[in-house]
Amino acid sequence: MAKAAQASIYEVLTINKNGKEVNLQGKTTSFDYYESVLSPNVTASFTFVDTGGSVAYNNDYDKQERIGSVYNALPITSGEELKFRIRNNNSGALDFERNPLIVNSASNLNQTSQQNVILINLISQSSITNQNSVVYKKYNGNIGNTVGNIIKEYLGTEQNKVRIDDTSNDYSFTGNSQSPFELIMWLAAKSVPSEGNAGFFFYETRTGFNFRSIDSLISQEPVATYYRTGGFAANVDNSGNDFKILSFFISKNQNFLNTLKTGVLNSRNIYFNPKTFEEVEKPFEFTELVKSLGKDVEEPEVDTDLSSGKFTRTHFDILDIGTHSPEIAGSDNNDPIGWQAQSTMRYNILFSQVLNMQVPCNINLKAGDTINCNFEIVTQSSKEQGSDDPVQSGKYLIVDLCHHFDSTTSMTSMTLVRDSYGLYSKNS
Repeated sequence: MAKAAQASIYEVLTINKNGKEVNLQGKTTSFDYYESVLSPNVTASFTFVDTGGSVAYNNDYDKQERIGSVYNALPITSGEELKFRIRNNNSGALDFERNPLIVNSASNLNQTSQQNVILINLISQSSITNQNSVVYKKYNGNIGNTVGNIIKEYLGTEQNKVRIDDTSNDYSFTGNSQSPFELIMWLAAKSVPSEGNAGFFFYETRTGFNFRSIDSLISQEPVATYYRTGGFAANVDNSGNDFKILSFFISKNQNFLNTLKTGVLNSRNIYFNPKTFEEVEKPFEFTELVKSLGKDVEEPEVDTDLSSGKFTRTHFDILDIGTHSPEIAGSDNNDPIGWQAQSTMRYNILFSQVLNMQVPCNINLKAGDTINCNFEIVTQSSKEQGSDDPVQSGKYLIVDLCHHFDSTTSMTSMTLVRDSYGLYSKNS
């Protein structure tokens, strides 16, 4: 068994309410921590067993102030802070001692006269701050700068905990009473990086907020390399065991009909200009995407020819001319010709392959990282020229991530995506 997969240590695990702090070390049976590039906030959940000797009831509830369970005597009603630091044998600590997560909900799963089993769901403080914030202001200028200003003004996040990729396009809009998260995720699809194709993700990891372009994420160097073979190395201290793929399954490998419906292969884009009453038509093909995780994306054989009017999807839009401009006839406001077709295609093609994988715990992994995965080739021929499958192996992007801890094991589960095949990308 891998050393990294052994049980981790709860160095800090306390719940705090109104100045009263209760230690949950020794009570917890499992803990799961989650990140996703599709989510603007981190979450977690854990279960613990309480035998009723944890905290005294408040005098308002029990005049005798007897000692009871955390769930009833504290009591847990949501909004409490949970501080934790969980240390893994191999990869360091998952540390939220200074930035505790907040109890979103709590459930009593099983109660007897001797004990109860409690499930607690946690959210980050930023998700509460977001829910208490409403954006009314008008914003102008570069989208990346606007995103930074919204995070600073409404979420109060320190600058060193925010990573924003440069954007090349400007956009004027008003908040329309939306929350900061809603606005930023809405802007993500309209953003074009300084290099590459349109399409951004806005998400939170343990290190802070990220507003990153898809092309930037898939261009990153892999942070780790994992392999899939039949067995473990001889002893538990062999570091190679920590990077063995314990299990995996491919949940999606292309969907031809959906590929056509969503316009992944090509699209026709028609825009109406209300200033000139002219109609502009612009085709876009997936071969115009400049970066991929593997080799060039392989085009299925399908009878589509934009020049002869054959296409798989049509986008219609009205150009935003003068809506947010003080001039009588303003200029284009983030012309969709420059991002709409690209963005739609970029998101869809990124998720053309989806792989779910479990490995020994690696706390250093985060949503938005890339990793190399080497899968053993299935062949009756000689493996002297290499044992890795040249199609399935290669670089993958981590979309979803869960660090799981229980009394005997520590695991990291991931949802990985890929837009193409092959060991080497066309950019290498």
